[in-house]
Amino acid sequence: MVKGFPLNGHPQGDFDPVGFLANAGLGRRIVLLKAKQVFFSQGSPADCVFYLQSGRAKLTVLSERGKEATITLLATGDFVGEESIVGVAGLRVATATAITACSALKIQRAEIIRVMHEEHAFSDLFLKFLLVRGMRTQADLVDQLFNSSEKRLARILLLMAEFGQPGEPESRIPQITQETLADMIGTTRSRVSFFMNKFRKLGFIEYNGRIHVHKSLLNVILHDEIPAKNATKPFPSIPPTPVKKTIGRQRALST
Repeated sequence: MVKGFPLNGHPQGDFDPVGFLANAGLGRRIVLLKAKQVFFSQGSPADCVFYLQSGRAKLTVLSERGKEATITLLATGDFVGEESIVGVAGLRVATATAITACSALKIQRAEIIRVMHEEHAFSDLFLKFLLVRGMRTQADLVDQLFNSSEKRLARILLLMAEFGQPGEPESRIPQITQETLADMIGTTRSRVSFFMNKFRKLGFIEYNGRIHVHKSLLNVILHDEIPAKNATKPFPSIPPTPVKKTIGRQRALST
């Protein structure tokens, strides 16, 4: 290492985090994955971090009983596998799988730790990502605890369509099964199917192989604007017990 120059060969202060994450180099290489291919598996050594340059992926956990749950969905610009930089390298706690064809930068643990120490521009970018990820995780928890499964589904669809900025076009989301959506919001596939059909009838989404999300779906989250005639329950309700008649019979019997 030449004085005033880090190992990547750029003068101090000229480091470009965007260029670093776009290109292969010392301790990092670009990997291409097809849909359903795995970045890393639960229980494998946590020895690198991936930066998703393009495509969509998901993070899942498998329980001891064999039940799989989807933790979160990943999009372009996300890091995954950041647990590898915490203390001594351990094992992966989840599995990262490509939903669509993906291009990612695989950064070895030693290299990402080095660049975080030496390049403040990169450490600032990485810290911002970790804070946003933490806020997203907190929002997911609040959503799970306090919102209905219908609202949770609407929120997941909007997140996948990457809504949130004014003027964004309506968007199609990657192909995803109703089972995966059910796992993410903590309900059954039949309820997801019911709500998806309901959203389609109300014009919030179009569904023909891939889901096309309209901005009007935001009304479900922000204003609870669902027409009353369409806000039926997915399962029939039990008719109420005729209380007055029952009380009348009891009085007649007591006399």
